Amino acid sequence: MDAKLLLLTLCTGVGLGFLLLAVRQLLTVARLWVRGVLVTGTVIPRAGDPRRSGLVLFTDHLGRPVVVDTGAYGPLRGLPEVGGTVPVCYPRNRPTAARLWTPRYLLSPALGWFLTSTVVFACGTRLTR
Repeated sequence: MDAKLLLLTLCTGVGLGFLLLAVRQLLTVARLWVRGVLVTGTVIPRAGDPRRSGLVLFTDHLGRPVVVDTGAYGPLRGLPEVGGTVPVCYPRNRPTAARLWTPRYLLSPALGWFLTSTVVFACGTRLTR
């Protein structure tokens, strides 16, 4: 089998996989927009954890407190300082699957997957010339 064809096939497959991950993220956001419950959460500090980002505390539709961990990239995705408020959206039947309702938090994973797929496609077409 030709090495260039194998490289092109591999890059196309990986690029399509990353593109599907981007579309999946956008579909998740659309599903939350249509069927999600929008509430306001408060940023609370982490207890005994050296990470900079805080946790988001909100109450679901049944009045139970739920904590969302924004991860290490919380400040980069638009998480306000401790004590600030942020909109949170979650599916009605799964409040633990909540996401911050900010454009940077919702769309940055999809943008990352899309850019990665574009780079892989470009590398595949450029290397097979």
